[in-house]
Amino acid sequence: MHLGRQASCAQECFENNFVGVDFSMDINLENDLPDNPKEFNKKFVPILLEKWAAAARVTSKITASLACGTIYTLSKGINIGDYLLCPDGQGTYKIAKITGDYFYQVAPHLRHCRPVAWLSKSIRREDMSEKLRRVTGLPMTVCNVTPHAEEINSLVEGISSSPITSTDPIVEDPSEFALEKHLEDFLIANWNQTELAQNYDIYKDEEFSGQQFPTDTGPIDVLAISKDAKELLVIELKKGRASDSVVGQIQRYMGYIKEEIAEDDQKVKGVIIAFEDDLKIKRALSVTQDISFYTYKINFHLQKILG
Repeated sequence: MHLGRQASCAQECFENNFVGVDFSMDINLENDLPDNPKEFNKKFVPILLEKWAAAARVTSKITASLACGTIYTLSKGINIGDYLLCPDGQGTYKIAKITGDYFYQVAPHLRHCRPVAWLSKSIRREDMSEKLRRVTGLPMTVCNVTPHAEEINSLVEGISSSPITSTDPIVEDPSEFALEKHLEDFLIANWNQTELAQNYDIYKDEEFSGQQFPTDTGPIDVLAISKDAKELLVIELKKGRASDSVVGQIQRYMGYIKEEIAEDDQKVKGVIIAFEDDLKIKRALSVTQDISFYTYKINFHLQKILG
C-alpha cells in the first residue's frame, strides 16, 4: 500500500500508527460503508466526479471508480489482523498489521484511515523477486500481494525464495509460466511496437495505470483504451494456465468493466495472448463475441564481438 504519492505521507503514518488514502473525498464514511462494494461505488462515484469537476480536475469514470474502490478496500475490505506492505520511499517496505476499524480525519492529512501496528521487520525492495517488485511498484495505491505471501514470509524470515515457481493452482505448465510471467512487462515496455498499439493505448492517468488493473475478482493483466476512447480492451496473458480458466477469467473481467467502469457509449472487448496456438481456446472463443486470440514470438540473435 502506497502512503501518498511517492510515499509523501509515509513518515506521518509511521509516527502516528495509521495508514490512509484520500483522493479528495472529504466525507466521513464511518456510517456509510455497505457490505457490498458495488453499492458503495454506485453512490460515491458520481459524488467524487462532481467534487473533482468543481475543483477543475480533468478525470473520468474509470479513475473515479478506481479511487472509490481503493477507499472502500482500505476502509472496509481489509480486516483487522491483515498485514500490509508500505514503501517508505527509500527502497524499503515496512510491514503494518491492521489493529482497528475505519476512522476519518480532516485535510491536509490522509482522510480515510485505519489504525495499525508497525512491525520491527521490513523488506528491502532489492531482495524481492522480479514479480513481487513489479506488483509492489505499480502506481495503484492498494495492490493485492496475497498471492506472494510465501515469498514475503520467506523474506521476513531471511530465507531466499525462488522467483520462477508458481503457487497458482490453475497453472498447468510451470515452464510456460516461467517464460510468460515476464511477457506483461515486455508488452508494456514495447507497446508501441505491437499490432494493438495501432488502435489502442494502455490506460493511464495521473493516479492509475492499466497494468494490473484491479477488479472485484482479481487484477486484469492490462487494460487498454481505444484512441477515440470508444472501446475498452481487456488483455489477459495465458501464463501456462488451463485454457478454460483463461477464457472464463477474461469474460468475468470484461463483465466487470462493462458493468462498473465503461461509460454508456463505450464497448468492451478482450484479447487473450499465449505462447503458442491453443485449440481449446479457439473452440471456446468460436461461440464468444468480442474476444480475440493472439500468439507471440520471441526473436533474438547472437552478435559476434571478438574471436
